[in-house]
Amino acid sequence: MNTLFDELAALLQQDNRFWADDQLLKNQIVEHALKLDKDLLKLLLSHPRLKEHFFADVDGVLVFDKEKFVRFVNNKAFLPDSYTSFKNKIGLMTEDGRYLSESREVVLAWPYKDCVLEGGQTKEDQKRDEIFWNTILAPDEIDRLFEPKVLTNWKRYDAEGEHEVTEIEDTDNLILKGNNLLALHSLKKRFAGKVKLIYIDPPYNTGSDSFGYNDRFNHSTWLTFMKNRLQIAKEMLSNDGAIFVSIDSHEIGYILVLLDEIFGKNNQQNIISVKRGSVTG
Repeated sequence: MNTLFDELAALLQQDNRFWADDQLLKNQIVEHALKLDKDLLKLLLSHPRLKEHFFADVDGVLVFDKEKFVRFVNNKAFLPDSYTSFKNKIGLMTEDGRYLSESREVVLAWPYKDCVLEGGQTKEDQKRDEIFWNTILAPDEIDRLFEPKVLTNWKRYDAEGEHEVTEIEDTDNLILKGNNLLALHSLKKRFAGKVKLIYIDPPYNTGSDSFGYNDRFNHSTWLTFMKNRLQIAKEMLSNDGAIFVSIDSHEIGYILVLLDEIFGKNNQQNIISVKRGSVTG
């Protein structure tokens, strides 16, 4: 006789949102259960044994016990740990998880898109193992990461030289040295919606630049790294602000789709090409 674990796994395979690369996506299942997804509930109600296990009859009304269901799904006997709800490949897909062949509305999808990567670029940072914090499973860790940090060693420079800093004015021009993701979140409360222009020159992910994540998810890591920073950059921009991104041919296709997703395709203004040299022969 099949166990309840087996019956639930077989049932969930009927929904393409929860099944990819011959395995169930635990985080997708949990996320949709917490949202009381109608299609998921209908699927569970269609199975008598699962209906009896996860629904309670209250005066003729069936009530879904989502906490019980989530505990069941998170049981290691049901599924091995999974840290991303996206399929283990990079491609264009719709917001509801369907790939390009199924729709003309596309967004870029990759493993760990639903995560936050601190992405320190110093030599010290690159000596330690980075952690992908999943936005569903690790909200407390992400909140702590994004809490405003104390900025130290302030110095003021003008035509007369270096001075001690006693107060920061909104009109001051600031140069911050440190992790740009943490710095932007530290400035968010004061400058959100006020920045007129952002120019970023990120690692180009060429394999020989400063982006030192040469694991098998290198491309996905870079995309997560960029997504986290572009999202907070959008929050900093004023309504009439603009962002310029310097990039080369290695990642321009992917960064354009990512920018369209975050800032809106209609807001894209232009691509500026720079001539680096002349071809001779």
